[in-house]
Amino acid sequence: MAGIVGHLRSFLSARTVARQVFLLQVAIVVLLVVAAVVALVLQSRSDSRREARSRSLAVAQAFASAPGIEEALASSDPSGVLQPKAERARAGAGVSFVVVMTPDGVRYTHPDPAQIGKRYIGTIAPAAAGGVVRETVTGTLGPSIRAVVPVVGDDGDVVALVAAGVTVDEVSGIAEAQLPLLLGAAAGAFALTAGGTALVSRRLLRQTHGLGPAEMTRMYDHHDAVLHAVKEGVLILDGDHRLVLANDEARRLLDLAADAQGRPALDLGIDPDMARLLDSGRPAVDEVHVAGDRLLAVNQRSTDRDGGPSGTVVTLRDTTELRALAGRADVARERLRLLYDAGVRIGTTLDVVRTAEELADVAVPRFADFVTVDLSDPVVRGGEPAGRAADMRRVAFRGIRDDSPLYPTGSLISFVSSTPQAAGFGTGEVVMEADMAALSGWQRQDPANAQRLLSYGIHSMIAAPLRTRGVVLGVATFWRSDKPEPFEEDDRSLAEELVARAAVGVDNARRYTREHAMAVTLQRSLLPRALPEQTAVDVAHRYLPAQAGAGGVGGVGGDWFDVISLPGARVALVVGDVVGHGLHAAATMGRLRTAVHNFANLDLPPDELLWHLDELVARIDQDEDGGEAGKEGGDGGDAVAHVTGATCLYAIYDPTSRICTVARAGHLGPVLVRPDGRAELPDVPGGPPLGLGGLPFETAELELAEGSTLVLYTDGLVEARGRDIDEGLDRLCRAVAHAGRSPEETCRAVLESLLPRHPRDDLAVLVARTRALDADRTVAWDVRSDPSAVAPVRAEAARTLEGWGLQEEAFTTELILSELVTNAIRYGAGPIRVRLIRDRALICEVSDGSSTAPHLRRAALSDEGGRGLFLVAQVAERWGTRYTARGKVIWAEQPLPG
Repeated sequence: MAGIVGHLRSFLSARTVARQVFLLQVAIVVLLVVAAVVALVLQSRSDSRREARSRSLAVAQAFASAPGIEEALASSDPSGVLQPKAERARAGAGVSFVVVMTPDGVRYTHPDPAQIGKRYIGTIAPAAAGGVVRETVTGTLGPSIRAVVPVVGDDGDVVALVAAGVTVDEVSGIAEAQLPLLLGAAAGAFALTAGGTALVSRRLLRQTHGLGPAEMTRMYDHHDAVLHAVKEGVLILDGDHRLVLANDEARRLLDLAADAQGRPALDLGIDPDMARLLDSGRPAVDEVHVAGDRLLAVNQRSTDRDGGPSGTVVTLRDTTELRALAGRADVARERLRLLYDAGVRIGTTLDVVRTAEELADVAVPRFADFVTVDLSDPVVRGGEPAGRAADMRRVAFRGIRDDSPLYPTGSLISFVSSTPQAAGFGTGEVVMEADMAALSGWQRQDPANAQRLLSYGIHSMIAAPLRTRGVVLGVATFWRSDKPEPFEEDDRSLAEELVARAAVGVDNARRYTREHAMAVTLQRSLLPRALPEQTAVDVAHRYLPAQAGAGGVGGVGGDWFDVISLPGARVALVVGDVVGHGLHAAATMGRLRTAVHNFANLDLPPDELLWHLDELVARIDQDEDGGEAGKEGGDGGDAVAHVTGATCLYAIYDPTSRICTVARAGHLGPVLVRPDGRAELPDVPGGPPLGLGGLPFETAELELAEGSTLVLYTDGLVEARGRDIDEGLDRLCRAVAHAGRSPEETCRAVLESLLPRHPRDDLAVLVARTRALDADRTVAWDVRSDPSAVAPVRAEAARTLEGWGLQEEAFTTELILSELVTNAIRYGAGPIRVRLIRDRALICEVSDGSSTAPHLRRAALSDEGGRGLFLVAQVAERWGTRYTARGKVIWAEQPLPG
């Protein structure tokens, strides 16, 4: 017993730093758990009461507005009729009571039948006046949360009151039922956090070796004294390669400035080769570097082993007497230059094959006479590497001559297990064959070709796997033939360094290739796959994603186009652009295209549609701003790109009037090609990009002759490096200024003339050649605002359809026109006009000067009207309303035979 007490007293004394931290963390965890439990209990009770109030009000209002309650109140025995209904409602809704009473408070119903006929306990005056009462009152069932609502008769008078409520005991029971769960969760959270705290304290105890604060202070004092007393230079750099500490000897050997502490390694003013070594952080053992007139042996190793802080520690020894090793220093310096060149020249593009070729270009002839790079076949297409080395494709080959017997690029090679390539791919380790003539197993891949390699003079090789992020992507093989010296152990580490740089570039390119393919797939799935059938315009289109350049610029973006059929034989032409590239831009484009379709279905004019689209983009940006605000203090990842900067051009062409109405939001205007081949840039007022808000959009009306061509495009077509936008627009006008071309021919001419060799931005082109609806395919009449004018309209429509050979559609058309014209006469305003259009469908339009839209409803059996639009909806294929500057147009379409 005394031993246990002694251990407990020793633990609580908390002499060590680890125990002090543990006790503090446990105290904090206990306080947090207690606070969380109290907050959850209070929140649970508050939520239960709020839910009880809402449920009581909903049940009371539902019962008060239930069909038949007014008849029940007027019956000879209201209690007999209402009591069973109230009880069923109470049981089904989960409330404690549903009470129906007179406006004076005399009960018709109650869960306790003995209370029927007695006065209601609680406030009813506001409900009797037509309002709603919500309160907590002690009644016959005890304290309860209740609501009282009126029952209003057809004459608008309050004929009764309905009260519904839940007792406080039931509400408290709900909250208390959750208490064991909350306590259990709190206990589990405490146990989990306490366990984690114990693990952290145990690790801290191990790292501090059980030392107390005073002991640690003394240890660091000794450490500092020893550090500055030794006759060997010591440098410590942090994870960002900044100087954290330099002892006196290091400052003397390197002649460091007084303010050198905190500077990056490259800014210390030391020899460039040594500075690059310190900045790389790579391990080094007795590497010789120049420092003024001294030769220093430099050792470098990482400090983050066994859980230490990230960074490196460097030791320096003055080895000036070893000048005889200058030749070795020259070799080391040359290798450093090779590594430096590799870091600069490898990975300049996001192309898998090009990155492999850059590795081969750097290594030949400075390190090897021949270099081959073989990648797992899926990696070339952006996929994950295969789990075995059987299938690798040769993607790069460089050599001092072109007549070597090595397999050429493009070959799919299945390496056998005894080859260095297979061994390196399987283990991730560099494999060296210093003497290939020894025939250690590499020749089993292809014995005949192995003999040719030896006869050719190839005598040594290193197979270095391209490994990054724990994955082996392929193998680079370095071969020597003309260099007489075989590869040595130092060459193995150099090959590993070279390949490590290339592996990162290949992996980045592979990931980009995969993301680019995903973005292209997403983009093309969101763009129109098939344009709608319509007779207003002939169209052709192109979409081309950008090519990736250095630094990842380019790729799939947010350019898009669309063609949307509109009522009245009209068509909408849309082109837009979302700033940025990649999946986010493509997904945002899909959202905007969907929104345009939805707004177009409402038949909005171009300026109003862009206004709604601008509001939508602003809301998207607000949502993303809120999401990014919630990430503050996170891992510092890249923020999601905003939609601000999206542009759009929206045009509606009417083939009956040949009027094209255009509006644009930050987008380049269209190019108009007249039938005689003249190209011009019509004056379309420019609006701000989508998402800025606050400024209106304006429209322009263009009267187009039949056969005119509209060219809609995104800025990727006319903007390019070394060419301003005015020059691009001028070249575009010259490319399309030809008479008689089809839209498809115009598309080809535009791309041949303006498409850059390596486009850095995606582009979309939409070419539409207009048609005009013949005059004999439309007919219109003005209608007097008199019910007697309906019959002449029907007769005139029948004669028109007979002239068009559509006698079978006459009955349906007369019914539609009769209902629409009657509605316009009764509820609209003059002038009233009827128009029939024979296009792919038979279109009936009735316009009037009112802006009030009709609503489809199902009339009751006793209603005298209300069936007109219902009949129209039944017999027409589709119908709808669009608003004009002078009122509205109600239209209906009928399919035509064939």
